[in-house]
Amino acid sequence: MLLTHERFEIANRSRKYVIMWPGEASAGARNGPEKGLMPGLLSVNVAPNVHPDLQIPSPCEKIRPVNLYLRSLRPVQLRLITAIARHGKLRLAADACAMTTPAASRMLADMEEQIGSELFERTPKGMVTTPAGQVLARHAQKLVHDIDQMSLEFASHLDGKGGAVRVGAVTGGALAALIPAILELKRQAPGVDVSLDVSSSSSLMWGLERGDYDFTLSRVGPHDYSRDFDIQPAQDEVVLLMVRRDHPMAAAGQVTLADLGDYLWTMQDRGAPIRHALEIAFHEEGTDLPRNLIKTASVVAIMALLRESDVIAVVTQEVADLLLSPPYCADLVLLDTLRPITIEPYHILRPRDRLMPAAAERLVGLVRDRLRQRAN
Repeated sequence: MLLTHERFEIANRSRKYVIMWPGEASAGARNGPEKGLMPGLLSVNVAPNVHPDLQIPSPCEKIRPVNLYLRSLRPVQLRLITAIARHGKLRLAADACAMTTPAASRMLADMEEQIGSELFERTPKGMVTTPAGQVLARHAQKLVHDIDQMSLEFASHLDGKGGAVRVGAVTGGALAALIPAILELKRQAPGVDVSLDVSSSSSLMWGLERGDYDFTLSRVGPHDYSRDFDIQPAQDEVVLLMVRRDHPMAAAGQVTLADLGDYLWTMQDRGAPIRHALEIAFHEEGTDLPRNLIKTASVVAIMALLRESDVIAVVTQEVADLLLSPPYCADLVLLDTLRPITIEPYHILRPRDRLMPAAAERLVGLVRDRLRQRAN
């Protein structure tokens, strides 16, 4: 708070100081509170070219020298304390720390001199921690463990065996390539933390732009995202129509979309690629899209609707394979449509403006391998 001229009020704990630059101090300021100042304020003269804060008593000034020394202990010193406490013999501890016994002895003696207390009692059977040594050894063991763990995790991060991966995919991409690739990654590197979202392409694109994902398997639509993302072709998909086994059209043989127009349908909302593919298919057959429909992209909701009603569900090949194959073997059938319903392929998308973690790079490679296997 500005008081007068170039004087500033600085709060320090429970006391307040008025900083006065050289030449401004009055006799009253030297001998006591300056006239006109608020009660409880003390005036302090400041040396030229020295920041005022440096003249205020610091809490660090009250720290005992031994505490400052302990705060500055090096990892090798902590490791030596830990090794002596574990082995009970200086020679074995020195070997564990890759140093000579005389060097370890000098390091321990220096620490004990600086601390002002013996850390280990020398006995005929070996070295035993003193009460002070027990305190130091207990904390040193924790710090050494954390340092070693940091080293392991960092090395794992660099070679893709640790760290975290955030990835998103459309349902077909997740089932066909991403989930098998994640399982292989976890087999090779169990320490990798993997987060997986399965959502619509639009949601995945927004998330990728925000930085929520390292990469996605999604469709790009009509927009040109080549400036923002590295886009790698992944896999084409087909759309299938699924019903429960006792549906009136289940045994009808080959059908047209017009034959199915009066039944209840479930499909994604307008704008979704699967919905768009279905709209094109109906248009090419010269018939209108069904009006009796339930809009959802949830596989769980679709399964429940198929179990409880004669709904016609619009699914991808990967979802159909999941439901009809072991261990599920759902009591469902696929309708034989006159024309195949195709959908635009999904792609591997990764941002151009940021690097991916090593674990994410490793997962992308496994996804590509899986896609190549399916293509062959």
